[in-house]
Amino acid sequence: MNHIHGHEVMHMMANSGLSYNRDTLRSAIHAQFGKETTFFTCSSDRLDADQLMDFLQSKGKFHPTEDGFGLAKDKICNH
Repeated sequence: MNHIHGHEVMHMMANSGLSYNRDTLRSAIHAQFGKETTFFTCSSDRLDADQLMDFLQSKGKFHPTEDGFGLAKDKICNH
């Protein structure tokens, strides 16, 4: 099983240049990293894709778009 930092999802989103909704982002995460992958952040661990999306949204990492939401690129920390 893979265990990946949430920054990788944010980089995937930034590189795609796409807007997402929960379903399309979940599908993109599963396609890129696998359905069984868990994620960690600086303050959370063992998150599934939905829990990671909730966490990132709560931290202001997403901004609303016409199609759903996009990544607030200025909110990606680089540590």
